[in-house]
Amino acid sequence: MKTTIVKPSAPRWLLIDAEGQNLGRLAAEVAALLRGKHRPAFSPHQVHGDQVIVVNAAQLKFHPVKFRRKVYRKHTGYIGHLKTKSLGAMMEERPEEVIERAVKGMLPHNRLRKEMLKRLHVSAGLEHDHAAQQPENYRLASAH
Repeated sequence: MKTTIVKPSAPRWLLIDAEGQNLGRLAAEVAALLRGKHRPAFSPHQVHGDQVIVVNAAQLKFHPVKFRRKVYRKHTGYIGHLKTKSLGAMMEERPEEVIERAVKGMLPHNRLRKEMLKRLHVSAGLEHDHAAQQPENYRLASAH
C-alpha cells in the first residue's frame, strides 16, 4: 500500500476589501484561505493556503456597543501588568491588528500557525505593498 502526498502548489495572491464587512465572518473566510481548505489537495498537516491581502481594515463594520465592550488583553509577564484596550481604541491606533488577532484565533493552534500567518498582509487603507504580485480580487461569500 502506498500513500501519495500532493506537493503544495504555488500560492495565489488574493485581495480582499474589508470595507463594511463583519469582523468574524471576514476572519473565518481569511483563515480558511490561509489554511488552503478551498483547494482540492487540502491536507491538514501541510500549508496549502494562498497569500491574502486585506485592505480597508479601518472600514470594518461593528455594532456601536461593541466599540466599548470588546476588550483586548495583553499580559506583560509581570504580576499585575495586565494591559487592556477597547476595540474603539484599537481601531484608532492599529486597525490591522484587530484583523490579525481575529484570524490568528481562528487558525489551528499548532506548528503551522506561524507559517500561515506569514501569508496574511493587512493594511488600514487602500494602499498595499504587494502590487507587484498582481493580486486577484476575491469576493467574500458573506459579502452582499
